[in-house]
Amino acid sequence: MALSVSSAPAVDLRKGSVDEVLERVRQMFRVRFDYDAVVRKRRTVGVRTDRGTWVRVERRPYAQIGAQGWNGAECAALLEGVAQPEWRGAVSWRDEGDAVMWRADETDLLPGEPVKPGGVLIEDPGLPDEWWAALNGSLDALAAARTTRVATPDTVMVTQAHVDEVIRSAFPDVPDTVAERWVPAHADLNWANVTGPQFCLFDWEDWGMAPRGLDSASLWAQSLGVPALAERVLRERAGDLSSRDGKVMMLFACAKIAGPYAHPEDPRLGPARAAAERLVEELQAG
Repeated sequence: MALSVSSAPAVDLRKGSVDEVLERVRQMFRVRFDYDAVVRKRRTVGVRTDRGTWVRVERRPYAQIGAQGWNGAECAALLEGVAQPEWRGAVSWRDEGDAVMWRADETDLLPGEPVKPGGVLIEDPGLPDEWWAALNGSLDALAAARTTRVATPDTVMVTQAHVDEVIRSAFPDVPDTVAERWVPAHADLNWANVTGPQFCLFDWEDWGMAPRGLDSASLWAQSLGVPALAERVLRERAGDLSSRDGKVMMLFACAKIAGPYAHPEDPRLGPARAAAERLVEELQAG
């Protein structure tokens, strides 16, 4: 069951063994793990327990803790009106030999499977109207909350300078990409972090203040491989995405698809470039 973590600064937890880490967490929580139900991602490992809960283990270098904190799921547990797994508790420790911190959070199980566990969505998942209502209610409640956290999409703290840099790396002719209104955001809203057919939003490690529309724009961009789904996101989140800040965030999301590292076979690439051309014109027109 070799489920190995290299001592190199950049570690992919999908590779090698994490048995020692899981055993430490198991003892701390005093549970048994279902090792047939381990989910391994680049930065995290998750596993089901014998008490009907889920344990998510994250590895983060010291430099990526800082002001953002180390308690995303714990802080998110205080949010009202947001559909998410109930948080039970956490443990953490410092790995001095590797200059990283480990943290494990225990939550209730998800009410369903992720809509798209990995890869690019290319088929409409056929989500019911109740799902969209829960999405809207949760995102609106989140945006109305208060926090001192700053969002870290893709593990990078979002600042105006970062927004400018990402957009201009793909679309250098945009004259003004200033975001005026900042609100709390999940900051990693994609089809792998929501469940269906019952809506639930999970993986809260990156949430915090961000330009209005970041989450809506992220989900829209992740839907561009399915035009009808992208249009549905536009309709449902029109309050965000019709605003100037929302359009800046849509351009920000397009830049991540169509920027320097664009994949020529990405089905979202053509739609992202077409949408970006329209967005640039709208932003230039004011």
